[in-house]
Amino acid sequence: MTGVLSSELLKIRSVRSTTYVLLALALMLLTGAVVSYLMTSDWDVASPERQQRFDRADPGVVVVPFGQFCLGALGALAVTSEYGSGMIRTALVSVPRRGTFLLAKIVVVGAVSLVVAALVVAGSFAAGELITGDRPKPISAYDSVGEALPILLSDTASMVLLALVGLGLGFLLRSTAGALVTLCALLFVLPVVTLLLPPPWNERAYSVMLPNLAPQLSGAVSEAPLSPPGAALVMLAYLVVTLGAGAVALLRRDA
Repeated sequence: MTGVLSSELLKIRSVRSTTYVLLALALMLLTGAVVSYLMTSDWDVASPERQQRFDRADPGVVVVPFGQFCLGALGALAVTSEYGSGMIRTALVSVPRRGTFLLAKIVVVGAVSLVVAALVVAGSFAAGELITGDRPKPISAYDSVGEALPILLSDTASMVLLALVGLGLGFLLRSTAGALVTLCALLFVLPVVTLLLPPPWNERAYSVMLPNLAPQLSGAVSEAPLSPPGAALVMLAYLVVTLGAGAVALLRRDA
């Protein structure tokens, strides 16, 4: 198993798509910091009445949704790049036990995405704190690290979840385009569609969409439809469904 894990780690490090995803995340982190700086500069010259109408200058508002998509793409490309190049046949000959192959993919993608997500979320938080300094709310997102910690952990968990969902979609669809389109639908299209439903179904459906699970998991949303344990169960359901479907496709279909 150690050799399979080393092989999968080498694959994810060597493909160019991983470098592009990391560069895109770095660029978005810089963009979020610039937005936070501009908001803070505007807040400094605003009247007290106008200052109270500002939203928080938190780079994470920009960075986390984009990071979810990027890590979802990273998870999908960990599989679809092999199917696209035909190297999946060589990989399955080298590791004939497909369950072991799947488990190695899950462990490596999960570990890599956890490290990347933690760095992105921590970097976003640090940038926001450095830019807003000792300014009060609402321009400052948090009063303390303790207040921010549940949200930071939830954002990290949501990004890791998307990476594993992308991995499952990659095994299921075996197509980079198909997996990316599905990720876009799950993250950006379906949440908007659910808002068009009649009440109270719109609020209920919207609460279980992927972009809305992290705030509910952290408990930061007052009167949220889902409790933190409920949000965790929904996240687990996404994981089980996508990875389960991917596992069935891997085990029952030819390469």
